[in-house]
Amino acid sequence: MSNIFASTKLTINQAATALLNGNLVAFPTETVYGLGADANNEKAILRIYEVKKRPKNHPIIVHISSEELISKWARKIPDYAFLLARRFWPGPMTLILTRTKLAKDFLTGGQDCVGLRIPNHKVAINLLAEFESLGGLGVAAPSANLFGKLSPTTADAVAEELGEQFNSKDFILDGGMCGVGLESTIVDCRFKQPKVLRVGAITNEMIEVVTELKLINDHIGTKIRVSGSLKSHYAPNADIYLEGIPRPGDGFIALSCVKTPKGAVRLASPEDDLQYAQILYHTLRQADKRSIKRVFVVLPELGGISTAIIDRLERAAYRG
Repeated sequence: MSNIFASTKLTINQAATALLNGNLVAFPTETVYGLGADANNEKAILRIYEVKKRPKNHPIIVHISSEELISKWARKIPDYAFLLARRFWPGPMTLILTRTKLAKDFLTGGQDCVGLRIPNHKVAINLLAEFESLGGLGVAAPSANLFGKLSPTTADAVAEELGEQFNSKDFILDGGMCGVGLESTIVDCRFKQPKVLRVGAITNEMIEVVTELKLINDHIGTKIRVSGSLKSHYAPNADIYLEGIPRPGDGFIALSCVKTPKGAVRLASPEDDLQYAQILYHTLRQADKRSIKRVFVVLPELGGISTAIIDRLERAAYRG
């Protein structure tokens, strides 16, 4: 069951009502498509875990439409967290903050913190605002994929991956292809200085400029569970290789300036790092559809969003 609907004022209202009634709604953000449920509905949240086959100790990010709702979900909020929110929200950044009583264990994986974000996508913002106008306080939404697999960047990808587990009251709102294509930067804001827990389009340098603070090093501070932190993650069915020479029939992804090796199947030729990020997951899904068993990737040079591209591909390539 695909349940894909064009995103109109009517369908967004219907989807918001479905959320309030305990159903699931997959919706687009600028990063990837999320699988949403009422963040205060334990039964609905547990269904997200079941549909995704996600471990129940992995927390789920809460999406809100306005900074005014931050204090509902979080307390002990440092000044630099507000600076980041005002600069990068709506946008591809999640803030980890000390939770209030509103954020229950079924949402946070039993941890004393909660992830918050305002997405930068018209459909997502309209859905969240409509949901809040009906009495909701936030939509919990991990990526709309099976746990550990490629995040979806189109409505069709959501339907292909999870559609069979949806019921007639669930929704997939179609908002086109996601503009960023990689999951949000996750910033831990529970200490005197920020700490990046997952790299994304909002880079370390951007965070330091806005906050005028040095980021905490990885070995400092309490480690917590966050999305996308496993060594193996964001993986297609194909084996990913970050070095080596492809054989005839192997897939190949590289910037357009890189020549295709003889016999390799060129899967994508992004013009720059921004396009590389946007098309990456979609391209890897297409490789799986074509039953390509091995995909060789030429990594972009480190810096900017390419840091996140490299991070995702290293996790996808990890074979333990």
